[in-house]
Amino acid sequence: MKDNKVLTVLKKNAMLIVLVLVYIFFTAMTAGQMFQPMNFNALITQNAYVFVLATGMLMCMLTGGNIDLSCGSFVCFLGAIGGILMTVKHINPGISILLMLLVGVIYGAALGYLIAYVNIPPWIATLAGYLAFRGWGTALLSANSTTGSISLAAQKGFLAIFSGKVFSTPAGQMNAVCLAAGVIASAIVVITGFMGRANKVKKGYEAESLVSLLVRCVLSIAAIMLFAYKLAMAGGIPTVLIWVVVIVLIYHFITSSTTLGRYFYTIGGNAEATRLSGVDTKKIMFFAYLNMAVLTVITTYIVTARFQAANSTAGTNYEMDAIAACVVGGVSAYGGAGNIFGMVVGATLIGVINLGMSLMGVDANWQKVVKGVVLLAAVVFDILAEKKNNTK
Repeated sequence: MKDNKVLTVLKKNAMLIVLVLVYIFFTAMTAGQMFQPMNFNALITQNAYVFVLATGMLMCMLTGGNIDLSCGSFVCFLGAIGGILMTVKHINPGISILLMLLVGVIYGAALGYLIAYVNIPPWIATLAGYLAFRGWGTALLSANSTTGSISLAAQKGFLAIFSGKVFSTPAGQMNAVCLAAGVIASAIVVITGFMGRANKVKKGYEAESLVSLLVRCVLSIAAIMLFAYKLAMAGGIPTVLIWVVVIVLIYHFITSSTTLGRYFYTIGGNAEATRLSGVDTKKIMFFAYLNMAVLTVITTYIVTARFQAANSTAGTNYEMDAIAACVVGGVSAYGGAGNIFGMVVGATLIGVINLGMSLMGVDANWQKVVKGVVLLAAVVFDILAEKKNNTK
């Protein structure tokens, strides 16, 4: 019985274990470079787009394995619009941000309407955007600059919001605010963990053992404080980390504690039964793609601020990284299964692979090969696990 429990725990946390092992592997292969404070910072700043886009992709995939192929190209198109508004037309950055959001909402509403109410298959509707927005964005940039890129270096306020640091200090100097944030985050994890267990016990639900909870809390605190210490030595908390944490927490609440979140799961499990039970499945599908467009807008802010420019290569293969993060994180390719925590693990794994291979100097083409193999392995693991559960 004890062996079965251990096996269950290992299966439940398989990707988390893989993430730790992959990180250790790259740390060894880069002579410890992966463990340096600046690379902890880079893991967030360079891969924040994966977390944000994967959150939106998760909501789409829950509805039945649907995806959005256009989000990467839309980042390019929106970046071009932002660059033209702020740099070429000299429009106030705040107004430009709102106008970019408006464009995103219009596109998301149009895309959601075509998919939900006109019944165009999602992959076809978003493939059209994948092709059109890359060309449109490149054309706009070429028409408004001689280099095909528009600099945003002068937009200090915009850059501070989406690529700055909170209470920044020189690299190598301990940042007390960062450590304090780590302590607060650790306390929240412990309190919510014990409150959640107590609530389950009170209601008579199955709850994890006290020992298991204590072990999970200790490991979580160790991970959080290590991350906080490394960021403290790297100059402070990146503002982009705040954006990612807020988005992840909001969608964790939506998917785990709201009726709307449950509808996404039930549609993915059985869309027809959900419709017959009185749920407006078309409205849920519409919302999924409208939501995806809004998160793509936020991704555009983050990406253009990081590069301090709008360019035609922005967003390349972003949709693939978002899909891979979801699938690797345990989101079912058929819909109806997956959660935010798993997606975060998957996105972190993709980020670690990106950073680790870059530090090793691995050719970009071979990086794609590795990520493709990881994605395939995750799908095979998911299918085999599902078959084994069905035979029991």
